[in-house]
Amino acid sequence: MSEFDDSFVGNGVPSMNVATLLSKGSEAIQRSDLLQIISDLGLVQINLNYIGLDGKIKELKVPINDLDHAELVLALGERLDGSSVFKGIVETGQSDLYIVPIYKSAFISPFDEDTLGVFCRFLNKKGELATYVPENILYSAHNDFKKRTGSTLNAMGELEFYLIYDKEDILFTGLEQRGYHQTAPFSKCSAIVNEMLRIMAALTGAVKYAHSEVGFIDVIKSDDPEINGKSCEQFEIELLPSAIDEMAYHIALGKWVIRNIAHKWGCSVTFSPKLEEGMAGSGLHFHLEVCKDGKNLMVTDKGELSEVSKRLIGGLCKYSSSLTAFGNTVSSAYLRLVANQEAPTRICWSCQNRHALIRVPLGWNNVGNMAKLVNPAEESQYTDPKGSRQTVELRSPDGSAHVSMILAGITAAAIWGLTSDESLEVADKYYVEKFAGQELENIPASCFESAVAIEKDRDFYESVGFFPVNVIDWVIKELKNEKDGKLNEEFMTLSADKRLKETRKLMHKDLHKQ
Repeated sequence: MSEFDDSFVGNGVPSMNVATLLSKGSEAIQRSDLLQIISDLGLVQINLNYIGLDGKIKELKVPINDLDHAELVLALGERLDGSSVFKGIVETGQSDLYIVPIYKSAFISPFDEDTLGVFCRFLNKKGELATYVPENILYSAHNDFKKRTGSTLNAMGELEFYLIYDKEDILFTGLEQRGYHQTAPFSKCSAIVNEMLRIMAALTGAVKYAHSEVGFIDVIKSDDPEINGKSCEQFEIELLPSAIDEMAYHIALGKWVIRNIAHKWGCSVTFSPKLEEGMAGSGLHFHLEVCKDGKNLMVTDKGELSEVSKRLIGGLCKYSSSLTAFGNTVSSAYLRLVANQEAPTRICWSCQNRHALIRVPLGWNNVGNMAKLVNPAEESQYTDPKGSRQTVELRSPDGSAHVSMILAGITAAAIWGLTSDESLEVADKYYVEKFAGQELENIPASCFESAVAIEKDRDFYESVGFFPVNVIDWVIKELKNEKDGKLNEEFMTLSADKRLKETRKLMHKDLHKQ
């Protein structure tokens, strides 16, 4: 029996996170550690994984012929055609790339038997990071933030999605817009989400919680046979804070697990921003925190928002319009960003208000050991080792986001915020307590407007040093290809029935875009 076999995350689910199996920090993982795991667990395959431009995990399957062969692959990686992987960004004549494993990302695959999965970076013929690869852009952004500010930027994502299934049980039917934190028997998919949660936790060690969300559609109408006539329940799985470059991999793994488990149960799933008019859309909100030496810098000793927090908010406000170019990449994304749906439409920030673009949620500040109040017999005290759990939340991104690029864009805005003399003034300008009587700038209302916004800000993104010109060109081209610049005007000319039909076509064309 292997020395690793007794590591479990609960309910008999073995840990699939290599750092957990090794009982060591992920940053300390060596190639010899991976070879030991391959030998002890009898693994027969290495999957070289990466995130494609469509946001989905891709893989190159490498059989383990022997340990010498495994070491060769782990040390030198493999080669592949970059023009197929990054179509539209890289030219065919410059297409060859090396794909090289990142040891700290290794995991035991839950879907391929006896297989080690490992995310990789792409290097060019000189053995340097390929600058146009989204994950390399984010990696460079993360390192640049640390260099310029002396601190780290952490993120945690909220994965919202709809599970889509054949309605068989007519008992305890759910209610529209009433699904929040619902349990069985009203929620029909709790067992499916439980399995998703356990596998994600076993893989990443970075899952905070899961719950049913507001959305419920009893019978969906669509031209797409994958969803027509089906029932839909909305859920959310929220991750724990990680270094912002690692969060991209956690999001990609999360989507991969959610889709695979849904398929196993005979269901479909979508992260699409909007499925039906009047029903809750699915966002991909990001909570952000700035830390130094493991301590949260978001509040003062008195528990008030710190200057660091306000500078971060100022940066997000200044570049919020162009951030939609990375975070809201399909036309249906802007059907979610409408008033009175707990989705942002204007540039502002506020404390706790869920209509704000940037929200400051509760952060356990100045509250002490609250469990003592509700458990009077408790004798021990607890002190949060980070000092605070305060974050700020950007609420505009959704499931269509290019995750690595939106996180890199957020990092660029954060760098500006923490280093610019103007950022505190910008934060003051966009603060609101209530949404009455204030004139606020709108965020983009279409892919076309987002393309215009990033064209306006492209000098900034290119000047920070990690966004190549050809990547910005590609983002603008993809947005303009949605051809939605006059969409709202066109919809206004249609009858109510025809408008609803065309809206559904728009919402359902991108079920699996990212």
